[in-house]
This record gives sequence, C-alpha cells and structure tokens, in this order.
Amino acid sequence: MTKLNLRVSTALASLAACGATALLVAPTVAFAQPIHGIYVSLGAGGNLLQDETLKQSSQFPSGRLRFGGGLAGAGAVGWGFGNGFRVEVEGNYRQNGLQHFLGTAFPTSSGGKQENYGGMLNVLFDMDIGRNWIYPYFGAGVGYSWTRLDTWYSGSNYPYVNNIQGTDGNFAYQGIFGLSFPIAFAPGLSMTAEYRFFSVLGDEHFGGNAFGANNSLTHGVQQGRQSIKTDYNHSAMLGLRYAFDTAPPPVAAPAPVSAPAPEAARTYLVFFDWDRSNLTPRARQIVAEAAQASTHVQTTRIEVNGYTDTSSARGGAAGAKYNEGLSVRRATTVKAELIHDGVPASAIDIHGYGESHPLVPTGPNAREPQNRRVEIILH
Repeated sequence: MTKLNLRVSTALASLAACGATALLVAPTVAFAQPIHGIYVSLGAGGNLLQDETLKQSSQFPSGRLRFGGGLAGAGAVGWGFGNGFRVEVEGNYRQNGLQHFLGTAFPTSSGGKQENYGGMLNVLFDMDIGRNWIYPYFGAGVGYSWTRLDTWYSGSNYPYVNNIQGTDGNFAYQGIFGLSFPIAFAPGLSMTAEYRFFSVLGDEHFGGNAFGANNSLTHGVQQGRQSIKTDYNHSAMLGLRYAFDTAPPPVAAPAPVSAPAPEAARTYLVFFDWDRSNLTPRARQIVAEAAQASTHVQTTRIEVNGYTDTSSARGGAAGAKYNEGLSVRRATTVKAELIHDGVPASAIDIHGYGESHPLVPTGPNAREPQNRRVEIILH
C-alpha cells in the first residue's frame, strides 16, 4: 500500500510539475474567452497503473500484477458553447510494462505489457477565476475501452511458467482536472496540463496457459481463463488545444492626444472580450486616464455608454435583448471603476445601447472587437 501511495503521489507531483512549467510561460500568454465552436486537442505524458488483482481459477492461482511507469496519450474533437461548458469525443491509449507478480509462495520473475485503448465522451467546464491567462477546468467522461494483455511470470527457482494473453473490452469512465494557458502569438491556441483518473469497469477476461507445476503441484500443461478485476490508471499529460472560432484579441484605443485648446467633450474608448463585461488591465488603465482627466479639466457631467457587436451567446430572437443587458453591464463595470478611481458617483450617467450605433458597420451576427466597447465622454 505504501508503494501504491508513492506511485499516486508521483503522478500528482508530475501534474504539479506540468503546471509549474506552464506558469513559466505565463508572461507570453494573451487574454482569452470561453471556447465557442469547434476545437481539437492532443496530449501525451506518463501513466501509472495500480496493482491489478488476478482472480483465482480452477487452473491458476490468484495474485497481483504490479506494473512500472508507462505512457499515455489522448486526442479529442469537441464543441464549446461559449459559456464555459464543452463536450468532446476522445480517443486514448495507455501502455505499462509488467514488473512483478505478487502473492505466490515462491519467488517469480515476470515481463510483458498491458495496453488500454478506446473512445470516450467527455463533458468539461472551463472556470473563469478572473485571470485571463489561466483557465482551470474539470470534467468527466464515459466510454468503452479495450485491454490487451501480453504478459508472463515464472518461478525464479521453480519449474513454473504462466502466460496471460488476449484482449477484452468493457465500459470505462474517467475524471479530468486540468489547466489551460492561452498563447499570445496564436489566438485560439492554448497549452494544457492535465491529470486524469481512468478505470475500466467489471472483470476483464483473458486466455491463460501454464507449463510446469500447477496448483496441485503436478507437472503438465494447463489452459484456461485468467481474469483481472481492477484496472485503475493515473495519467499526467501536457498538450495543446486549438479553438477555430476565436476572434483576435481586441486592441484598446489609445487616449486622444490633448489639443492645445480645451475641447467641449473628450471621449475615451474601453474595449471588451466577446460576451464579457470584466475589464482587462489595459481597459483599467484607460478608465484611470479618463478619471484623472476629469479632475484636470472643467467637467460638468460624465457620460458612460455601453455597446456590443451584432453577435450573441444566446442567438436567435433573444440575442438583441441579451446584448442590450450586456451593454448595460459593461457600462456599470466602467462606472464602478471610475468611482474606484475617485470620480463622484453623482457625476456619472450610464446607458446601454446594445447593438445600435456600431463603431464599425457590420452585418448581423458578426464579431467585431471595436464594437464591443464602452465610451466615456467628459462634458
């Protein structure tokens, strides 16, 4: 049991190392938004297979198969709904080499390998923790997996050789926890670090044959069925994920250059990610500039107007109404930041205009970063 705990701890340590590696590249990542539309992913890493219980049969003894560290890989095609949830179809592969056969009265040597491969349907959720450069996610999956055994064990000082061979399939399930890190120079591309617990349900049956002394200590050839009843895997993987329907990161417009003579009104533009109302660091900087300017010029009123582009996370007839509410939330967020920067709340008027008055004219259902904005107008 101590060795098993050590193996599981090693798997978790590997995942932590993956996360630490990804954190080192944090300065190069860009702001991202929840996945909307189709995406693909690919990952590879290490796999630890817990000791498997070999059931006793009329021909063969019971025992435990102990495996060494192995390989794991998975690829998936999925769809994101734009609200954090996504579903995907996955293909996977795992391989571990047999190191020991435990539970016999005599010393044994062993070898061979076990392979698992199959398909899963996963449901996942990306968490927004207020940091656009990192998105934790978790999920679960169900599917079907085939297990192939090609192993042997024999008595080191005793005339006994047992082979276990064959392929059997059964339903499988898994739990997933990961971290994704958007990459700055490639919109839609993210680095991922994952831990997965994967298990095959029920007993798995394989062919067995032995030569030498059997259970009754007689010599001869025995043939029959060998069955395992535990198949628990711990995988730590690094990978890449690419979302195809990703708009380029919005670029905040610089504050207008002060004219030699005071202007009747000054306007500052604050841009937002698609379907988001939170402020990016650049947006907070622009709001701070507007707040500071309001104290240096004679300002009687500050107008904060929110807008969206013509696309919507809701879609259909409800999209325009949803965008009107989103524009109000964006204006409310900017007002709260202005108050935080020292502007009196009584001097601020907010409005939400939804899809109307676009900065860049577009057709319906078009994602245009410059239209996802709030205008701060100093009167």
